[in-house]
Amino acid sequence: MDADQAPFTMFVTPDRLTAGYVESGLVDAVSPVQEADVEQATTVREAVYRLLTARRLGEQYDGTALTVVNNAARKPPAVPQLTPSGRWTQATPEEALSMVARHAIELLSGPDVPLLKECGNPECTRTYIDRSRGMRRQWCDMESCGNKIKAAAYRARKKTAPTPAH
Repeated sequence: MDADQAPFTMFVTPDRLTAGYVESGLVDAVSPVQEADVEQATTVREAVYRLLTARRLGEQYDGTALTVVNNAARKPPAVPQLTPSGRWTQATPEEALSMVARHAIELLSGPDVPLLKECGNPECTRTYIDRSRGMRRQWCDMESCGNKIKAAAYRARKKTAPTPAH
């Protein structure tokens, strides 16, 4: 993210953070999230972003970002349980955040590092793994950023195209 660009915050409320953990598939449920948990998750998310960006660009890791992510990963993760209906993972906010940090560490130290890209939408700062054929993917998600960029390019072409003479 550029220094002059305001950060895009996906989870600005406890409810959004809870939904984010569940929607990610990391856990099935999270005990009540407080405002302090949102602040901590935002701090870890920004640290992960700095580490991903440095890794993607072949730069040195920021020491503070390393400390933030490693400290979050040191906390105990949620433990999945087997129930009669299958696997169930209930987490505290701290356990869910530990799982996020651990996944980031696995990604940053794993074989997918050369596949890391940042979305081509200037309004988006999401990083993704490009497993497309020829590694030609440009957007984090076609339905959100890809369609938005393609539609804007189409409108720009239509606006500048000469009108045919009758």
